[in-house]
Amino acid sequence: MDRSTFLKNSAILGTASLLPNNSVFSINFTENGIDKLVDADGNFALQALPYKETFLEPYMDEETVHLHYMFHHGGAVKGANKDLQMIRKALDENIVETVDYWTKKLSYHLSSHILHTIFWTNLTNKKTDPAGELLKKIERDFGSYDKLKLLISKTSKDVDGNGWGILGYQPYTDKLTVLQCENHEKLTQWGVIPLLVIDVWEHSYYLKYRNKRADFVDNLFGILNWDNVAQRYATGLKLVK
Repeated sequence: MDRSTFLKNSAILGTASLLPNNSVFSINFTENGIDKLVDADGNFALQALPYKETFLEPYMDEETVHLHYMFHHGGAVKGANKDLQMIRKALDENIVETVDYWTKKLSYHLSSHILHTIFWTNLTNKKTDPAGELLKKIERDFGSYDKLKLLISKTSKDVDGNGWGILGYQPYTDKLTVLQCENHEKLTQWGVIPLLVIDVWEHSYYLKYRNKRADFVDNLFGILNWDNVAQRYATGLKLVK
């Protein structure tokens, strides 16, 4: 795949190669490892969770996972489909005055769909740490894993309002970068491939952690799936070659 095709595909990466071929996880990815965001008809689709809703306990409770997945992620999928439908309708009826509104809504809802899709795969039920080529890259770009951990943790905790802390790979500079994303689509960088995303919208933690976002972020490091992050990084490198 050439660089232009990579950019067109938004580089939303998956981990099917890490999983059994018959798992519900593996069917949620394309052959080249990109997350499936649409169904066979091209409509945005909510893929099945890769684990039971109790899988992340005690760090993330079953009710939070259920509400988060079904209503917040699921709502973003429904919203993105409606936004795209309204854009097409506006073009068909030559009512271009509404395109600006629906384009902004699509950016919001589709970005939410993308980040949530990555988020579920970034989590497991045991502690892991970066290793191999990913760890070497982290040490080159941040000095050490501890420094990266401090940076992305602080970045996530300090999001103004709702948003995400994101570790991404920037192919234009061949460096890892940390983003503080507001909402789902603000304060990003063009071309960045998300590798690890930390959701700090209140619906991610409020039932269990109340207003203690910092505690939620700290505890999340106990279930981050760095094997998943490493596979996303490896796939990203292949996509841009």
